[in-house]
Amino acid sequence: MRGIPLETFVVERKKLFEQVASHLERQILGGLLKPGDRLPPGRDLQAIFGVGRPAIREALISLQKAGLIDIGNGAPARVAQPTAEGVLAGIWPAVQHMLGSEEGQRHFQDARLFFEVGLARRAALDATDENVACLRRALDNNREALGDMERFIDTDVAFHFVLAKITGNPVFLALHDAMSGWLRYQRVKTLARVNQDRTAFDAHVAICEAVAARDADGAEAAMRAHILQLSATFWDAGSAA
Repeated sequence: MRGIPLETFVVERKKLFEQVASHLERQILGGLLKPGDRLPPGRDLQAIFGVGRPAIREALISLQKAGLIDIGNGAPARVAQPTAEGVLAGIWPAVQHMLGSEEGQRHFQDARLFFEVGLARRAALDATDENVACLRRALDNNREALGDMERFIDTDVAFHFVLAKITGNPVFLALHDAMSGWLRYQRVKTLARVNQDRTAFDAHVAICEAVAARDADGAEAAMRAHILQLSATFWDAGSAA
């Protein structure tokens, strides 16, 4: 024991809980453990894997962070039902780190452009009359919020949300919610510019009319122009600060 660096023990202990987590992960992903199934109690897991309580605890925490299990207060761990929201929530710390740099912000702007343009095109192709009516209501709310930045931001997000909702894809809805949260600072900074809310609203009108006409090319072009204008305004606002 004497003369062996402490770091050696830290590495070995980490490997141990990772081995336990990896084994349980394989069982979950392989379908041997299904959503809602209970994992054995902690003591049973210690006996099964031949490890101590700390390794089991760390393995379960690792699986919880990965969205594979749910751990309640005093309740046995259960295999989680995966959701897009849970997956995206798990990457927030990494996203936050990326957004701390100009390069990261530009990368996410580019991702938003790709995503929103795709939603607009898909909405124009898939929209029902009911969907269009819902989009027009969101547009009316957006118009009524002109001059009130906080309310305008909320109705702005709601307008774009309708486009995601038209697809009927829960992953797109989760991505929209996540992207809106990640880039909220950019929205606030951009809409602080004089008359930017009017410019954004006019862009929403163009998008809505293209979707209502089932004009996929027009909806795509209108959304592309909208997002590019927002990005340019954001960076111009930064240089003018």
